[in-house]
Amino acid sequence: MNKVNIGIVGCGNISDIYLTNLTGMFADRVNVVAVCDLIPERALNAQKEYGIPKAYFTDEEIMADDEIELIVNITTPDQHCPVNLMALNAGKHAYCEKPLAVCREDGEKQVKLAKEKGLLLGGAPDTFLGGGIQTCRKLIDDGWIGDVVAVNASMRCRGHESWHPSPAFYYKVGGGPMFDMGPYYLTCLVNLVGAVDSVMAYTRITFPQRLITSEPLRGTLVDVEVPTHIAGLMKFANGAIGTLTTSFDVYDDHQACIEVFGSRGSLIVPDPNGFGGPVKLLRGTATAYEEVPVVYDYRENSRGVGVADMCTALREGRKPRANCEQTFHVLDLMCAFHESSQAGSEIKLRQGFDRCPSLSLGEKF
Repeated sequence: MNKVNIGIVGCGNISDIYLTNLTGMFADRVNVVAVCDLIPERALNAQKEYGIPKAYFTDEEIMADDEIELIVNITTPDQHCPVNLMALNAGKHAYCEKPLAVCREDGEKQVKLAKEKGLLLGGAPDTFLGGGIQTCRKLIDDGWIGDVVAVNASMRCRGHESWHPSPAFYYKVGGGPMFDMGPYYLTCLVNLVGAVDSVMAYTRITFPQRLITSEPLRGTLVDVEVPTHIAGLMKFANGAIGTLTTSFDVYDDHQACIEVFGSRGSLIVPDPNGFGGPVKLLRGTATAYEEVPVVYDYRENSRGVGVADMCTALREGRKPRANCEQTFHVLDLMCAFHESSQAGSEIKLRQGFDRCPSLSLGEKF
């Protein structure tokens, strides 16, 4: 297929893995023609290291580049909406890091504009396209555990201020464990089980301030603006009941947990922040879980596979798998967890979504 010319906005920490994969693993589908960062040194360093033809230092400059068809937006969460809107208004398709926006209304604006202009919009996380979760999807779709009855998921840790060089944004609007890590878990769950109808939740801020102990900001106090422990229930459209806990408030040596319980068996799903296994299956008549081989590709860090799929979808005239209906449904869910706690009641989701087909065995981008 003809490569899709893309421009990358944001050359921070996560840009390295995107640039590595988009200029390497997915280079037969993707052509990175420009990078952009408001800190010129970052853009110039990325341009030099990855051999990118152009470097820009303002969003306006990269949006004006007629060679670019698709913008990959890996800025901070508060910039996802404005940069996506700029891209769409410039007639470019947009793929952004998670979350789609920091509030539901900003997500709705983007989806509406993309549909009006006939442009593709979507985003991370794309770990659900990894070999581990795709293997789980096949096991469920093929009936190995029967009808899904329930799911249990949790992400537990003590926060990011002990290791991240600039962790303050994790405790501001658009951060917290739900908006930071929730997208990985919720994207995985809705791909395995389907859309969610409603949620109920409780939240709390356990520590009103956080002390940064990492360099270079060691000793800085951060005021916490968002819930840091969220526990909730989900009612899926197919009748399954789910529980989800996300926390920056607890000590645990087992950060990730996703379990899917069916009428004929159960699955232990791998960490949705990664791409590989292990996948474990408990058959109804067995006494213990057995590890199942991961039968799909993208088992290592394949961040950017969602961009490659969107580029392929653009050329094939189909819907990308990491599309805006999915990313908005996840945003809708995250907002609903917080709103349910504030209101003390069940919150209905604004809209559902239809799962895209899973990958075919051997399918690569």
